[in-house]
Amino acid sequence: MPHVLVLNASYEPLGVVPLRRALILVLENKAVSLEESGAFMHSATVTVPAPSVVRLKRFVRVPYRGPVPLTRRALFARDGGRCMYCGGVATSVDHVIPRSRGGKHVWDNVVASCRRCNHVKADRHLVELGWRLHHKPAPPTGLAWRIIGTGHRDPRWLPYLQPYGADDAMARIDGISA
Repeated sequence: MPHVLVLNASYEPLGVVPLRRALILVLENKAVSLEESGAFMHSATVTVPAPSVVRLKRFVRVPYRGPVPLTRRALFARDGGRCMYCGGVATSVDHVIPRSRGGKHVWDNVVASCRRCNHVKADRHLVELGWRLHHKPAPPTGLAWRIIGTGHRDPRWLPYLQPYGADDAMARIDGISA
């Protein structure tokens, strides 16, 4: 089922919801459809255009949001789906400093890698192999990462996510899919 970007009344991205939930928000007059997906939802008496982006009519106060959660999907989005050692297509997650040698499972120590590099590296340090990282791993920043990290995306969302740091992330992801 398609997903819809939900914006606060201030146009701040709040999250992604299934199309059905977004349609209910619009029909109950709690949200306004800003972008349409091009599809239509049909009932016995009404045909409604399916939204792609909705904005809530009332401002919702969001409690403090901590750092972006470290998930496999968000990690692959941060690294552009590429191996941080050889640049090939990433299929696995690797700890730069292996956990068996005291490395933590945090953004600064986890990278996407291809199966071959992950197997060759095993539980060794990069200096032991003479390898280098293409980019220094760091936690993603910006509200857009909470949306992009879900794995659901639509090109119509980009104008609403750009002010929140989506340009780099979407460009990396689009480079993979092309």
